[in-house]
Amino acid sequence: MKPLLLLLASFCALHSSFAATPNIVLINIDDLGYADIGPFGAKISTPNLDRMAKEGMKLMSHYAAPVCSPSRAAMMTGCYPKRVLPIPGVLFPAAAVGLNPNATTVAEVLKGAGYATACIGKWHLGDQPEFLPTNQGFDSYFGIPYSNDMGPAAEGSKSNPDKPLPQSNPKAGAGKGKGDAEPETGLKGNAQPPLPLVENHNVVERVKVEQHHTFTKRYTERAVKFIREHEKQPFFLYLPHNAVHFPHYPSKDFTGKSGISLQKDWAMEVDWSVGQVLDTLRELKLDANTLVIFTSDNGGPLNQGADNTPLRGSKGSTLEGGIRVCTIAWWPGKIAAGSETKDITAHMDWLPTFGALAKSKSVGELKLDGKDISPVLLGKKEAKGHDVFHYYSGFNLQAVRSGPWKLHLGSKELYHLEEDIGEAKNVAADHADIVEKLQKLAEKMKADLGDKTNNAPGVRALGRVENPQPLIGADGTVREGFNQIAKTLP
Repeated sequence: MKPLLLLLASFCALHSSFAATPNIVLINIDDLGYADIGPFGAKISTPNLDRMAKEGMKLMSHYAAPVCSPSRAAMMTGCYPKRVLPIPGVLFPAAAVGLNPNATTVAEVLKGAGYATACIGKWHLGDQPEFLPTNQGFDSYFGIPYSNDMGPAAEGSKSNPDKPLPQSNPKAGAGKGKGDAEPETGLKGNAQPPLPLVENHNVVERVKVEQHHTFTKRYTERAVKFIREHEKQPFFLYLPHNAVHFPHYPSKDFTGKSGISLQKDWAMEVDWSVGQVLDTLRELKLDANTLVIFTSDNGGPLNQGADNTPLRGSKGSTLEGGIRVCTIAWWPGKIAAGSETKDITAHMDWLPTFGALAKSKSVGELKLDGKDISPVLLGKKEAKGHDVFHYYSGFNLQAVRSGPWKLHLGSKELYHLEEDIGEAKNVAADHADIVEKLQKLAEKMKADLGDKTNNAPGVRALGRVENPQPLIGADGTVREGFNQIAKTLP
């Protein structure tokens, strides 16, 4: 923990009984489409999320990032992803880089305010020991360190369970992947090693087909257990599911339940999981003092069955369908039931918002791009979200939004998102003044974070290690020096 936060932790531990602060649960779904749940238009049954929205607030203009790792960096640090994780795309197994251990995370902010902290699920901010959650403010961790598709094809990581498993590739885990132009970000393709399940700093399982099917249930059980164990103190639970990222592995209880696809089956299991968490909070009478956020790490991939209606675009793009995500905030008695906001909000807002609710003094010491949106959530008079939002994809600034106006910088297409949420009618020719205004806002951001480069004044250093190694080798041997429970995993 950073020195300032260590002092704050000691102070807050002494005085925690004198200041009531809310518990916080952040549920992050992987690759969930904007319309993949009932409150945002899905055709499948999601009764728990329907109830959550009826009792809480829908955030209608909430932004993530186009892909996994950058989105999670924004969640953890309160900054634009490019500022704190300047990589071209996402991280892969045995990456030499990751979120800098010197970065202050939301977990460290809350830990410094006396909170118990846990991360249960997919991390994806670096798989080397220096980058794992227990070195970034979390008291405990249980999950996989990157995406569920980053393992051997023969062990279920490259295909859905309704397809035959590909034959084992003898070169798997042996070297660099095909087309790997950025080797420092890790191993790709057939070079990827066995997928590890990590508990704190222990590799506890080698993930194969059967384990894939069990993750949503196991993460949910761990989440409920954590809540029960910490009901007497403030807690922060970060619950980033593998679901619904390809390959799609709902549990056997949910397989076929939607009658549509495995992806939709898994979305229904996600709804079940949310219900377990909310029911536990109600049972323990913690609901009136717990803020729960449900969201996705990016827009859904259309080619894998996601639904982003009415948004245009897919995961990986800076069209609205790639970066605007379905988000619900729930806090009975504090957040107005059945409410919604069109204010511009983003994942980088969670750190300052949670920090403010926890009365953490450390937030004021940080340079953040996010803002405290608790006034928006709580319906305070004159509360507002962001005036401007910048759409980065990797190193590239691709679009900028101010109010209802969005300008795509490459094509110079201008859209009025309140009248044209699907980005169908380019009105640039009719609003030259708006185009000019947005271009100036983009140039101001480029002076800070740059464009098409990671060499800019506001870009911070990546975490970096020498000689990165897979946590499990191709032969099942757990990385030497890692605090493993088992030397080899079959």
